[in-house]
Amino acid sequence: MVRVVLVHPEIPPNTGNIARTCAATKTELHLVAPLGFEISDRYLKRAGLDYWPYVDLHYHENLAAFWQQHQQKGGRLIGFSVRGNSNYLDCEYQETDWLLFGRETAGLPPEVMNACDHKVQIKIAEPNVRSLNLSVSVAIGLFEAIRQLTTEH
Repeated sequence: MVRVVLVHPEIPPNTGNIARTCAATKTELHLVAPLGFEISDRYLKRAGLDYWPYVDLHYHENLAAFWQQHQQKGGRLIGFSVRGNSNYLDCEYQETDWLLFGRETAGLPPEVMNACDHKVQIKIAEPNVRSLNLSVSVAIGLFEAIRQLTTEH
């Protein structure tokens, strides 16, 4: 199954909501430090409610540690960004994909975007809206990947 990767997330409730989505879908959640909060943060735990025991959580001390994990497991890196060059709906997701999302204020760092096999975006109709909430973006991307992978062709 695809994996969700949050690179340097900053806002505990967003990460908690994403953790709940990952628990519900049995999707691995990878957090790449530095984080804008402590893993023990009460807002993080509150947003994840009592679902934390069901989250397949992986913590990486830095990008180098994440790259090492990715290298060991393989799979494509799909970067979600407002700077993506294709629509997330046009991506043909694979079971071994890693869905990467950046921090709330800056998105994915350039070195991560450059490493991605595909750079996708979620289209926003209103030009004055810069981006969607991180937890919403993760849910949209993850559920599209799941839909594609569970729909018989």
